[in-house]
Amino acid sequence: MTGIFIALGTNIEPRYEHLQEALRLLDHHNDISVEARSPIYETEPVGYTDQAHFLNMVVRIETSLEPLELLTACQGIEQQLGRKRSIRFGPRTIDLDIIMYQDAIIQTDVLTVPHPRMHERAFVLVPLKQLAPDVSVPGLDKTVKNLLEVCSDHEKKDVIRWNKTDLADA
Repeated sequence: MTGIFIALGTNIEPRYEHLQEALRLLDHHNDISVEARSPIYETEPVGYTDQAHFLNMVVRIETSLEPLELLTACQGIEQQLGRKRSIRFGPRTIDLDIIMYQDAIIQTDVLTVPHPRMHERAFVLVPLKQLAPDVSVPGLDKTVKNLLEVCSDHEKKDVIRWNKTDLADA
């Protein structure tokens, strides 16, 4: 069993507060418990690059929710925090992506797990490695650590550990 991991990202101010509120809402959900949190990392945008830098992190949760129920809960939190989906890969108050749900491989119209691009994204792999370096990613048969090792150096150098004291940009 790999555990259940959710990636969080935000690049609309107040970024730190959006992360904290998303964590609070996850942990206060009747069927979700946040068990571990990675450090927060600041990253450059991917895809649509004409936007502010992101704060990213990963959490490991326990839940009695099935994957699609968890997706609904995550999307509800995004809506509560004002998430707008107007530009693909565009600015967002908060983004919650289910990146792994135990050993499950899921492909539906609304949910793909493991997340289909997680193995290419240092901004997911770096914080995930803090929580689960030796977990094997279902369907890829590589550990998180192995996936990060083959991720491009350019991608990895753009993932910088962020501290709350870095609020000068907020």
